[in-house]
Parts: sequence; C-alpha cells; structure tokens
Amino acid sequence: MATAVMNGVGGAVAGTTAQKTVLITGVSRGLGKALALEIAKRGHSVIGCSRSQQKLNSLQSDISSSSSSSSSENQHIFLNVDVCSNSSVQELARVVMEKKGVPDIIVNNAGTINKNNRLWEVPEEEFNAVIDTNLKGLANVLRHFIPVMIEKKQGIIVNMSSGWGRSAAAQVAPYCASKWAVEGLTKSVAKELPAGMAIVALNPGVINTDMLQSCFGSSASLYQEPDSWAPKAADMILNLTMADNGASLSV
Repeated sequence: MATAVMNGVGGAVAGTTAQKTVLITGVSRGLGKALALEIAKRGHSVIGCSRSQQKLNSLQSDISSSSSSSSSENQHIFLNVDVCSNSSVQELARVVMEKKGVPDIIVNNAGTINKNNRLWEVPEEEFNAVIDTNLKGLANVLRHFIPVMIEKKQGIIVNMSSGWGRSAAAQVAPYCASKWAVEGLTKSVAKELPAGMAIVALNPGVINTDMLQSCFGSSASLYQEPDSWAPKAADMILNLTMADNGASLSV
C-alpha cells in the first residue's frame, strides 16, 4: 500500500517554467533524490516514491530545509511504493489521482544493477531483481498512468536509460539488457501515444552514484556528483515537449 508523507514547502522560483507536478520513482538516493530536490527547489510539485520510508522521511526533511519560503499545503507527496509490484503501483496511481491529479511529467528513475559478474555466474534472484525493477517496474508505472494522461490529453514520460542501453559492457549483461529493453520499449510506446503526449529515453551520463560504485569501484569518484548533474537534467526534463516523442536523449 502506498503510504503518503506530505510536505507543504517550496514556492515559485523566478525564471522557471509554470509550476508542474512531477512524479519521480526511486527518490531515496542517487539521481532520483538529487532530481527531486532540484525540481522542488524550482517551485514545482514533486511526487516521490521509494521502498524506504526512512529515506523518504529524510528527503522530506531535506526539501523542507532547502526551501526558502512556504507555499500551498501538501505541495509535495512522498509515497512508500515498490514499483516491482503491480498492485503497489496501482495504489500509487489511486493516491496520486486523489491528492494531486494527473502528473505533468513522470520520471521512471527507479533502478538497480547486478554485481559485476559474467552472465552465467549472476544468481537467478539477482538477474530477476534487475529485470523486475528496471523493466517491469517501469512498465507497471506506464500501465497505470498512461491511461489517465491520455484522458487529460497531455503528459511527458521520461524513462531513465543508460549509455549501456545503447552499448555493451562485460560483467553487467543483465543491466545492459534491461536498459536496451527500456530503449526499445520507449520507442514502441511512442508510436502508441496520442498527440499531446511524449515518451523519451534519457541517458543521464556517467554519475558517481552507488550503482556506479558497484561496477567502477573507487574510480567512480572521478565522475560528477548527482547534485551537480541535477540542474542540467532538470532543465532538460522540464522543457521536453510532444515534439520529443520517441527520442533517445542524453544529459
């Protein structure tokens, strides 16, 4: 069941686009957390979800402390959701529609990676976790939110891909496979959407996150941090239009 935590801080930021409601999955850490903080800072309404209630509470506190002024009550909502569970995402959609209405933008960010290993040495449960999160979890979100976006006749969907969704690497075959699937799924769904909507695959670039540390080790620290990445990503995501439908983009 989706459990909501609400936060009423924020405020319109001069020079930003009109206020939008942005749903981001996987906001407990890394890119999702940095993007949620950046978008909230710009005065937009954030709906964040994660499996960790403790980290959702921490994000709520971070957004509160980083906001310079208050705005309407319940501007942001944080929900305990497992995207791998279709019923959990169905409940997410119910709560979001009840409390916020149809999101303007959805960022399918939740993801995981296998530990470095040759494919035949990756345990079954680890392989399944990558596919269930990175592909099936994304499909669950699309299943429950695209219909309400179609009713509204507008909406932007961003599916987080990877450079490894457009190339190949040893030791991370399950992850590569999942992100190649994200690219193909995105282009296929783009052909099914009506005018007024868009779905894109977005390669965030190489960022120093827990997932990068898993495969790069200590050399992950040579790459940019999520906090420096987020402003560039937010600029791109907030300005996507229906003309971008089906595109494979990179930050």
